Amino acid sequence: MTSARALDSALAGCTIIVAGDRRSVELTTELERHGAVVHRAPDLSMIAETDDDELRARTERVIAEPPDVVVVTTGVGFRGWMLAAREQGLDTHLEEALRGARFVARGPQAREAIEQAGFTAEWAARSETSAEIGEYLPAAVVAGKRVLVQHHGAGSDALDEQLADAGADVLSVTVYRWRPPPAADAVRRSAVRAAGGEADAVLFTSAPGAAAWISVAEHAGVFDHVRRRSHGDRLLLAAVGPIAAAPLHAADLRATVPDRGRLDDLARTVIEHFGRGRAPSLPTDAGRVEVRSGGVVVDGAFLPLSRSAAALLEALAAAGGRVLSRAELGSVLGGERNPHAVEVAVARLREALGGRELVHTVVKRGYRLAVTEI
Repeated sequence: MTSARALDSALAGCTIIVAGDRRSVELTTELERHGAVVHRAPDLSMIAETDDDELRARTERVIAEPPDVVVVTTGVGFRGWMLAAREQGLDTHLEEALRGARFVARGPQAREAIEQAGFTAEWAARSETSAEIGEYLPAAVVAGKRVLVQHHGAGSDALDEQLADAGADVLSVTVYRWRPPPAADAVRRSAVRAAGGEADAVLFTSAPGAAAWISVAEHAGVFDHVRRRSHGDRLLLAAVGPIAAAPLHAADLRATVPDRGRLDDLARTVIEHFGRGRAPSLPTDAGRVEVRSGGVVVDGAFLPLSRSAAALLEALAAAGGRVLSRAELGSVLGGERNPHAVEVAVARLREALGGRELVHTVVKRGYRLAVTEI
């Protein structure tokens, strides 16, 4: 069993990209506490609209025409709406208008926000999808009813239309909206890092953000490399919930989702992936080996490596014991095919490994990782 002390340094040598704006500082702090190097590359900016005239007008309409059903799709959005109402001096009237309504949540974070505001959610979608909400609220339930839907920044996901078709009088409220990333170059660099082996994981906190990051990777010409590393389990792509993971699955990327849709659970999923032996590893003559962007873990001990040395070792590990020629390893070193340069790089790698017999020379053929036959 992995000790708590081992988990404290579970992310040593890992470079992790947080591709999200929402609570990214909190997530970054937790990952860094366990040894990771974290690059924040917000793929979209979340702009709160607490002073928006349209939001105020819709809040006043809710007060004047209290809803029968309230659908909350995001915890951060519902909290933002309550905060906006307080800042506008409408909070007491809004709470009174919502007091008699049935509350439905799209997932645990939305349920938590409802309860924190002093209301009770009668039901929460297990799949965290708007489609499941539509199934829970059929025409027999909403026909002739006034239904309020609080949306995330990307829009209604066709939920408004589905409820309206079922006979409901629908009013939607959007508390924040998505805007382009504050640093587009940082997002592009994050995709290039993920594709080139300079990152071990990319984390997503929203579906629009995941879709935007995929688009950047495609335009940068590195998406196929991202997908290849994802399917080879060399790149962990993790999303806070199934909604955030949907664009990843649609793009044929392998995505990991925690059991609960919370950021602390997302962080825990990443920590346990690398700290409890879930990342790819190989048995070798020197012990079990797991390659990371910043080094290698040999039988639980982390050894830091230069970027070129880690790239060489990852290529050898990906070969699974197969011999790689000097030309093949030369391409890993940025296209350098000089046999002598490869020999020097391998010698430096061996020196960094401290005498561990991990890389074997195969005369006149090249090099192989000292994989133990199973």
